[in-house]
Amino acid sequence: MIYNQGCLAGATALRLAKDLAENNAGTHVLIICSENMVMSFQPPLETDLDILIGSTIFFDRAAALIIGANPIVSTNECPLFQIVSVSQTIILKSDDIPIMKIREMGMEYYLSRNLPKYVSNDIKQCMVEVFTPFDISKWENLFYVVYLGGVAILNGIEEKLGLNKERLRASRHVLTEYGNMWGPSVIFILDEMRKMSVLEGKATIVEGLEWGVLFGFGLGLTVETLVLRSFATNSTT
Repeated sequence: MIYNQGCLAGATALRLAKDLAENNAGTHVLIICSENMVMSFQPPLETDLDILIGSTIFFDRAAALIIGANPIVSTNECPLFQIVSVSQTIILKSDDIPIMKIREMGMEYYLSRNLPKYVSNDIKQCMVEVFTPFDISKWENLFYVVYLGGVAILNGIEEKLGLNKERLRASRHVLTEYGNMWGPSVIFILDEMRKMSVLEGKATIVEGLEWGVLFGFGLGLTVETLVLRSFATNSTT
């Protein structure tokens, strides 16, 4: 069980499931990621108007997927993505950017207006560190699964990496349709990419691209970075 990870939960679960599957022969890991935001709902206060942010952008949702290693084609296993590598980074001097406290009446949280800037300023270094071993430096040629921290975070990442709007299309669509779901968000985005690629007849499961990255952001301020590879669409049913 993984508790109190908040926005990071989905990406963290993927990282840990990769380790379990690869180091235990024949293992399949079922990830069930569920968020219930009722405990963090607070009535608006004139002295703390920022608490309205969470009540308007955070929503209940649940998602599930299976992680395995060395898929057996003869058993009709149909992999969608390969988790190539994982890493976790704590952004320095950011411990007061998102703050959450458990109180008698539930959870209180406060989000600094500087949160998008902290995330986007560090994102390029994260990319360099994880993709240098694979000799990849053209960010526009990758697909992106970016946690739904908000429009400002998505805009900041696009600007820092020099991306066009199409690269974060799936993240923006899920944010518009479902809101910020904390942990399940990245799983929803992966599924949205799968559905779009099949519908559009792309060569791979993600926009016809082979390599990509998944970002999770959470308390710390912590960044989970997963390097992904997509499989051909004809490997899915």
